[in-house]
Amino acid sequence: MKLVEQYIFLRALKVSATTLAIAVAIVWTTQVLSRINLVTDNGQTAVTFLTLATLLLPTVIPVVAPFAVIIGATQTLSAMNQDSELSVIAASGAGRMTIVRPIMLLAVLTALFALFVDVALEPSARQRVRMILSTSHADLLSTVIQEGTFRRIEDGLYVQVSDRLPDGRLGGIVVADSRQENIDLLFYAKDGDIQEVDGGQVLLMRDGEVHRKAPGGDVSVIRFVSYAFDLSGFASRSGEVYLSAKDRSLAYLLDPPPDDRIMQQSPRRYTAEIHRIFSEWLYPIVFGLFAIAAAGDVRSHREARIHPMITAIACGLVARWQGYYLTENIEDSAAYVPWVYASIAGNMMFALFFIMTGRAMTPPAGWLAAITNAFATLTGRRTDRFGDVRAGAAQGRS
Repeated sequence: MKLVEQYIFLRALKVSATTLAIAVAIVWTTQVLSRINLVTDNGQTAVTFLTLATLLLPTVIPVVAPFAVIIGATQTLSAMNQDSELSVIAASGAGRMTIVRPIMLLAVLTALFALFVDVALEPSARQRVRMILSTSHADLLSTVIQEGTFRRIEDGLYVQVSDRLPDGRLGGIVVADSRQENIDLLFYAKDGDIQEVDGGQVLLMRDGEVHRKAPGGDVSVIRFVSYAFDLSGFASRSGEVYLSAKDRSLAYLLDPPPDDRIMQQSPRRYTAEIHRIFSEWLYPIVFGLFAIAAAGDVRSHREARIHPMITAIACGLVARWQGYYLTENIEDSAAYVPWVYASIAGNMMFALFFIMTGRAMTPPAGWLAAITNAFATLTGRRTDRFGDVRAGAAQGRS
């Protein structure tokens, strides 16, 4: 690799890595916050939160990696054009491949990294997340018991918790049980928590009393030091983990066992996931070609055109939408499979056309002029309208 190619590669790599880190942090934060209620209620807040947050990272990287490439490449090439560096490279007699090689090397390395994450890291990370959520008490505490509100567990059974204490205990517990005909039970407890008893989950209440209303209307009150209320029938079964197609490894997807439930009910889910893995890693390469086609040419600063980054990202969004749409529809029909790869090949050829012919991948000047004129006309009409109103008001005052 020539010295100038190393310069372009390292410069684009720095911008892409920074963009990838920021994008991953933003998407990762939204994913973590969507699960924070399931994590902070189980008594192991810090450990579980950090573990879950770390395991979510592999699910984010393959999605944002192509956009990191396209932003890093277009930003680097646009800055070099503004600093006349591209002009110097062209004047020195260097071919267009001097710009193409470092950007495509960055795109290919990013594609291989995304493929590694998709195949080796993401399935195991997703399975660990499923196991954490299924083995913790989060499901019970979040869906059955909520702070400050009465929750209907089933007909005739309601539970309310006033406070969640810092150590994981529950404060101010009220349980209303009228499932037995003509008998109403009302439990009050100062505090309590969820515990495992004989493989089941129970609500262990402490320092409280039971109000029992008999058919005749008489009410008896019984105080208790501790009372165990069985809720295991209403919580998710411990150890039962449901794995979707996205949670499976590539080896499992290629050769699932005959008794697999998804394979028996909707086998195309596995087919769609296989082709998602095989196609998703190619998008950094497609986006790299878009970046070169949009920003890899020498252009005058006085030339009116849309910023290359906007053009490249717009093309990338269209290409990515095509991929999502076609991949999701494989679950309905296997006829969409060849179109997934045809879409990727078509977008590559579209970008290569501009690269090989030396044309700028930007909307035609006529389009820009039409948009500018339409905006100017609209602005002028509004200005004239407001001017007429102001003139009329001035005449009225005079």
